Amino acid sequence: MANIYDIRRYATAAFMVISVAIVVSFLYISNNLVKDLAAQERERMQIWANATKEIITASDIEFPMSIIEANSNIPVMLTDESSSIILDSRNFDLPEDSDPLSEVNAKFLESKLHDLKQTNNVIHVTLNDGSSQYVYYEDSSLLRKLNYFPYIQVTIMVVFILIVYFAVMSTKKAEQNKVWVGLSKETAHQLGTPISSLMAWMELLKSLGVDDETVKEMNKDVDRLSTIASRFSKIGSRPNMEPVDMNEVVAHSSSYMSTRISPHIKFTAAIDPRPAPVMMSAPLFEWVMENLIKNAVDAMSGTGSISVTTGRDKERAFVEVADTGKGISRKHFKTVFNPGYTTKKRGWGLGLTLAKRIIEEYHNGKIFVKQSEPGVGTTFRIEFQLNDTK
Repeated sequence: MANIYDIRRYATAAFMVISVAIVVSFLYISNNLVKDLAAQERERMQIWANATKEIITASDIEFPMSIIEANSNIPVMLTDESSSIILDSRNFDLPEDSDPLSEVNAKFLESKLHDLKQTNNVIHVTLNDGSSQYVYYEDSSLLRKLNYFPYIQVTIMVVFILIVYFAVMSTKKAEQNKVWVGLSKETAHQLGTPISSLMAWMELLKSLGVDDETVKEMNKDVDRLSTIASRFSKIGSRPNMEPVDMNEVVAHSSSYMSTRISPHIKFTAAIDPRPAPVMMSAPLFEWVMENLIKNAVDAMSGTGSISVTTGRDKERAFVEVADTGKGISRKHFKTVFNPGYTTKKRGWGLGLTLAKRIIEEYHNGKIFVKQSEPGVGTTFRIEFQLNDTK
């Protein structure tokens, strides 16, 4: 099952690389189109400059005038060697349309001329008498729009992809929640009938005079099954949260598990003496602790050590479960919480997924791999918001 998440990670990386390549190609093609259009506009301005020269030197000006008047979208102005505007400007958005020769418009054109001198949008015209004139022009409104168009399209594409991604993830999460709820309720329901039957049998065994010690041990197993059924029923619905000292729950779970692991595994619990009041469902949190400790045992080949440590600061209470097992590679720090992920030959790979759901969705806490190194060991950390920050 682990390979599924490796494949998905590689597929995601490949998708991102392909997406970036498509975007870069799109921008490259668009920029080339803009450059081609800019070159065409410069050619048109060169023709416009030549037409202006013909008007000055030729006797028949009808044709060159038609060329000049055909320019209806490129802002252009003509100046002499002293930078005086010697021909009415064309296609500029003047402040005062009613009077093209007004002082306000003159200042506006002088400002435009100053800005155009800082660009390469100028054509030098040499007249027959050796004097010079200069044609200054701006990019057309179409060219300016095309400059922004690729980036606007890319932005729209990215926003659309993000919306689709979050919509798909939300739908997927909602479906997973329905599966969890349905599976949990059905499991609790299926366990309920045999547990009730076993309880009745226990009473019958007592009446038949079966050894009390035997009945007591069997009762422990029946109570354990009842606890498991209760846990599943709480997963299937929103559990009730109560103010609990986290340290007491951790101490109880640690004591229970310490007697149920191999004697070759050293188990220690360092419980902070300060109270750590948090809002929690104690049965569900005990389930999480049991899962973490069982995973720690499975991560070792029969020998090693497990340590449970609790602590708190001003705002948070935490518990850490550390082992000296085979460890986890960094790339799998988040993957281990995915449904079905397991490195064991047996198992469903749902223990850590269940733990994450209980801690983060029900308790608004955090659970994560604090540190791990293959061949050295792993430390899981759980954090809760303190209910009393005094």
